[in-house]
Formats: sequence, structure tokens, C-alpha cells
Amino acid sequence: MSYSLEMQRIRAGRWEALLLGPDAAGLAVSHLERSLPGLVAVADGLGRWRLSLPIPPEVLNDGVQTFLLTDAPSGEVLAHFSIIAGVPLEDDLRTEIDLLRAELDMLKRAFRRHCLESGS
Repeated sequence: MSYSLEMQRIRAGRWEALLLGPDAAGLAVSHLERSLPGLVAVADGLGRWRLSLPIPPEVLNDGVQTFLLTDAPSGEVLAHFSIIAGVPLEDDLRTEIDLLRAELDMLKRAFRRHCLESGS
């Protein structure tokens, strides 16, 4: 079966998505290979399904939490979403920004050196 997500968001502790596809039967959302309860799929009559899932508070922890929307019978992953939280994330972002800054400085020096050597 062919599926595609038109839109997805997290709002008030619920993941919401608009799914294009022939049927929503057999869809499941999992986190760390554990199926999450409460997935609701409502047809809009145009071949689209409004999906809604309450995000259990016990799955929200520091770091990146990834959730998979799958076609349970086939095991095919149709989509995923991630939630990023906590102090370790702040440290990770600072490290990435420092690395990007260092690379940018290196590129600026190389560009200036190139300009001086080529006489431009």
C-alpha cells in the first residue's frame, strides 16, 4: 500500500498527522520497539486519515526520542517523528555550534589566503 504524510505536529501532548492512503487499519506507533496505545484514525472521506496519538509522559526523557508509524502487518515504516529534550541536548548543540564556528573560521582563512595569492 502507498501512504504519505501531508502534515504532522505535536500539540498539547498529542501527535497529530494527516495521512494519505487507502486504509488506516493496522497502523501502529512504537517507541523503543514498544507499541503505544491510543492511536486514533478518523477518515475524512477524501482518502485522508486524521491520526492522533497521546504521547505518554513516561517516554519523554533527556535526549532524542524517536517514534515510528508503521503498517503493523507488513512492518513497513511509514513515517517517524522525534522529540528532543533535556540538558544534554543543550550541551550537544553548543558542541555542534563550536564545531561549525571553527570550520567557518578555517574556511574564511583559506578564502582570504586564496584571494591574496590569486591577486583578486
